[in-house]
Order: sequence, then structure tokens, then C-alpha cells
Amino acid sequence: MSTPHVIVGLSGGVDSSVTALLLKQQGYRVTGLFMKNWEDDDTDEYCSSKQDLIDAVSAADKIGIDIEAVNFSAEYKERVFANFLQEYQAGRTPNPDILCNAEIKFKAFLDHAMGMGANLIATGHYAQVRENPIQAGNFQLLKADDGSKDQSYFLSRLNQAQLSKTLFPLGKYLKREVREIAREYGLANAEKKDSTGICFIGERPFQEFLQRYLPRQPGVMRTPEGKVVGQHEGLMYYTLGQRQGLKIGGSRESNGEPWFVAGKDMEANELIVVQGHEHPLLKSDGLKAGQLHWISGEQPRTNWVYAAKTRYRQPDAPCEIDAVNAEEATIRFGQHQWAITPGQSVVVYESNVCLGGGIINGAL
Repeated sequence: MSTPHVIVGLSGGVDSSVTALLLKQQGYRVTGLFMKNWEDDDTDEYCSSKQDLIDAVSAADKIGIDIEAVNFSAEYKERVFANFLQEYQAGRTPNPDILCNAEIKFKAFLDHAMGMGANLIATGHYAQVRENPIQAGNFQLLKADDGSKDQSYFLSRLNQAQLSKTLFPLGKYLKREVREIAREYGLANAEKKDSTGICFIGERPFQEFLQRYLPRQPGVMRTPEGKVVGQHEGLMYYTLGQRQGLKIGGSRESNGEPWFVAGKDMEANELIVVQGHEHPLLKSDGLKAGQLHWISGEQPRTNWVYAAKTRYRQPDAPCEIDAVNAEEATIRFGQHQWAITPGQSVVVYESNVCLGGGIINGAL
């Protein structure tokens, strides 16, 4: 058999570079592919794609592999960014990284790689994939060994066809081990800071960025009892549980605790705010989710103990799926969850296996 050809998504960062290095050392025929997916304001201040390309080419040269560049900006704008704006306009808080993975990194990229004659693709995500030990031909997405870096949450909408063609070489490594490999091999990006912010757009003043696409629609901030305590710039700029940037001054009635966003009245264009992290309106013990996606292709069983996350930086919370059909799932948690947010993703796990999940429609 000929040597399998793997195309690695090379971003210019240390994770994807070490991914390519490890695969080359394992005997694969490796090609790097740099994806450019954002052009609207590609300036050095926020979007470092020029420097990232330089870093990716440098890493490919050091490792001894070919690299190509491809522009998926049109696909990103159509498949990811349009949904991103639509969700914010509706008062919800989407997670563009999850859609970006499903539509760009593992669809547009995968299709392009197959067109280049690849057998497999690989990325620098911290996750693992394996064939189901009790169901041949079915692939499972697993958490990474490094729990602090695990990215299976962001990969929860991948399907069987995508997983069957994907390698995640970093799934067994700790982040510090990855940087050590890069240092030992002499990769110039060994100490490069991890990218943050919106997928492919970068980290930037978020409200200012959104205002370019969704103009201000000011209104009042009020308590659940109806007392007006401030003004908001537009409901789309705020998310449930938000504390920063509310600019609510002190008052004689204030109890001194910080203010949090607890709800949105879209019809009246009013932002509902409460005081105190433990306010009852910020807590709920369940949710309803739609746009469901189950990685195995089969719905999970009900009345069975799973774990779930309703946002990325959150410990797994024990839960049960009360009801599930093709359109919607009802999930109940053993303990109150804080600021369950419509538009975010709930991702369900059985032990270290990511089952999939859906988009949160609302808390219960």
C-alpha cells in the first residue's frame, strides 16, 4: 500500500505545527494547508493572517513539508458569519467556533483536501477520534487527555463522514508537552501565544465590532420588578450572565452587589438586570435544545445519567435527557446551572465520549 497522504490545517500556531511534525515522524506523507477565512478588515491590529501565514510557511519549511494556501472567506461569510449575525440580531448568543468547525474546517477544508488527493486530514485540536470498539465502522469523538485544553465541545457537530477522515494527533499530549516538542525541534513558533476571540476573526472590542454590522438600538435596562436602572446600546450586544460593561451607577436602593444580565424583552427592547451572582433568575435546572446533532447518528437514550456543558469553560454537570426527538431535547441537571443562554451549545458526554448536542432554545 502507498503511504497515506494527510493534509494538515496549518494555522501558524504551535499546535498545528507540532501536529504536522508528529505525523511526518510517524511516516505519513504530509502537506500543510493554510486557510484564510476573513477579509473584511484584515489589519495587523486584530487579524494577524499575514503573520500567521509567514509562521505557517516557516514551520512547514522547518518540518520539510509542502504548504499551500486557500481562501475560504466567501464560504465563511455565507455559512458561518451570516448565521452569527442573524443569531445576535434575534437576541441570542451563538458560538461561531462550533459552526466554523462543522462548516469550514471539516467541510470546506475536508472537501478541498480530498480534491488534492488526500486520504486524511488533521488539525491541532485537543481531542481524540477512534472507531467504536463495539460497533465497527462507527467513529467516536473523545475528550483530550489534557482536560484543561480539551476542545471536543467545539467539535460536537462533526459527523461520521468527517470523523472517519480526521486525525487529532495532539489528543494524547498535554499542552506543555506540545510546546516542549516544538522547542526541541527548533520551531520558531514554540512560544507563540494561543489565538483567542472569534473563529478566524480574532480578538477585538466585541461591541464595537458588532456595531459595524448591527446598528445600535438603545433602550432601557430594568429590574424584573420594572425599575429602570440604566440604558443599553442594543440587546444584541449583551449576553445572559454578563457583568462587565453595564455601566449601572449606584443608587440608594442598591444593595452594593454587582449587576448581571438576566433576560431580554425583545418586543419592548428592554434589558432585564438583577443584582447578585446567586439571583434566582440566573439559575435553572434544565433546558430545551434544538438543531440537534448526534455524532453516532442515533439519539441517546432517555433517563440515563450523562454529563453536559452549556458553555465551554464549565465543568461537566451531571444530567438526564428527559425527552428527545428529531427536533428538540429536554435536558435536566442534578444541580442548578448558571446563566443558561439561548444560542449557546449544550454538549452531552458519556464518560469521555462526546455524543453531540444542540443549540439551546431556553432554560427551564
